[in-house]
Amino acid sequence: MQPLLVCLQDDDGLAAAVETAIGARRVQLERRQFPDGETYIRFDTELRDRDVILFWSLDNPDRKTLPLLFTAMAARDLGAASVGLVCPYLAYMRQDERFRSGEAITSIHFAKLLSNHLDWLVTVDPHLHRHDSLSKIFDIPAIAVHAAPLIAEWIQQSVEWPLLIGPDEESLQWVAAVAKTAQAPFTVLRKTRHGDRKVDVSFPEVDRWRGYTPILVDDIISTGQTMIKTIQHLVEDGMQHPICIGVHGIFSDEAFHDIMKAGANKVVTTNTICHQSNAIDLSQLLSAAVKDVLSKS
Repeated sequence: MQPLLVCLQDDDGLAAAVETAIGARRVQLERRQFPDGETYIRFDTELRDRDVILFWSLDNPDRKTLPLLFTAMAARDLGAASVGLVCPYLAYMRQDERFRSGEAITSIHFAKLLSNHLDWLVTVDPHLHRHDSLSKIFDIPAIAVHAAPLIAEWIQQSVEWPLLIGPDEESLQWVAAVAKTAQAPFTVLRKTRHGDRKVDVSFPEVDRWRGYTPILVDDIISTGQTMIKTIQHLVEDGMQHPICIGVHGIFSDEAFHDIMKAGANKVVTTNTICHQSNAIDLSQLLSAAVKDVLSKS
């Protein structure tokens, strides 16, 4: 039976492409807030015995999570055969260890919260470092697809003499994979972080890479402080103005404009989060994963 897709985000270009690729039918959802801030949810379609796909990227997660859970719970209560989530950007994956006494390990807590109300999840490049895979923290099938091949393809088609630069040692494996596919050299920064917004970086072997186009690659661009510091170092050292690439463009506060002002030639992101920098489309990648999980459900 044809699956039903519910898009909860305002910009639905990516959702529409996935909907078409998997042959789903769009379901309209009435969602609004009461004056006291509570959320009203109502489906206008019969859901009994149907596979329901919710589509919502979870940037601004505290604002989105409760309406998402209400929608999932309502779909189940209305008899849906299954309720899955296509979540191009999955939040709360960074806190994967108790760094200070008393801290919540929010990646584990958030995974359990979603697992309690969904049958499966598909996302793109979650920020996993200390968890080997999503299966370590989710109790449901949770599939992570990877943007690296498409980023590498964009680099091959768009940049001559690229040099890929990762933000820190933790990014080495990921940046190396992009560089291998793009057939380009790579290096990583030495980074010292002082709190959430202050970062010191150093770029090794500057003279070795003159003549190359630096490409700063990261999975998440949030405050952009690492990129800004790196851009400033590269420009001061006489390197070309770099291209900045991120899988997930969160761009907190004025981060995008600050990166451009620092001297970036261009900022490029995938379309996991709608932004003017989106240049790499992940619809086919997500569609293939959704088809696969539906075939097994």
